Amino acid sequence: MDTPPRRRLIQSYGRRRGRPLRGGRAALIEDLLPALAIPAPAAGETLDPRRLFVGPTDAVWLEVGFGAGEHLAAQAEAHRSTGFIGAETYINGIAGLLARVRAARLENLRLWPADIRLLLPSLAPRSIARVFVLFPDPWPKARHHKRRLVAAPFLDELARVMSPGADLRVATDDGDYAAWVGEQLAAHPRFAPVPGADPRHRPADWIPTRYETKALEQGRAPLYFSVSCAP
Repeated sequence: MDTPPRRRLIQSYGRRRGRPLRGGRAALIEDLLPALAIPAPAAGETLDPRRLFVGPTDAVWLEVGFGAGEHLAAQAEAHRSTGFIGAETYINGIAGLLARVRAARLENLRLWPADIRLLLPSLAPRSIARVFVLFPDPWPKARHHKRRLVAAPFLDELARVMSPGADLRVATDDGDYAAWVGEQLAAHPRFAPVPGADPRHRPADWIPTRYETKALEQGRAPLYFSVSCAP
């Protein structure tokens, strides 16, 4: 597997490894990940994400930070003619998704096992039809706010690669971060709220994750932001 290009970025995610992977999960990282990982684009290369998939692809959706992969795998299984790109740095989460890919025989999913901000500049303009950013690290301490992913530079890059009318969906169970996300989205000239969307209610086609279920059990009510990209 090619090594993703390196740029100097402020880290926007937490740890990269958890408990040591057991035999089956470790084998998936060795055997299946190389087949699904997106090769690192060359300097100056423009990547059409549709070309990452073998069969006909109606559209390409992106999930940034897919955690254990429940949502991403379920979306890919429900929309077999859509191509999915999943970006995640946490190796245990990647292994969890790979297990779901193999179990459901998903052929419409590709992975970027690194910081998504290293891939976005290479994606062709207007090439992504939907983006999910579900429960990113809120970096609650004030001195760490510069690490928050949902901020103007990231939104600028998303606006460039998203097609007109494409939806961006962001979820968080952290109240302070929810306020931050609301402010960032409202301030960006290329994003507008989806008509009728209520951030207090999860959209009907939004598959819940293990993290979301845990948050609800602990009394933290997530907010679900849905905005669309203007032309």
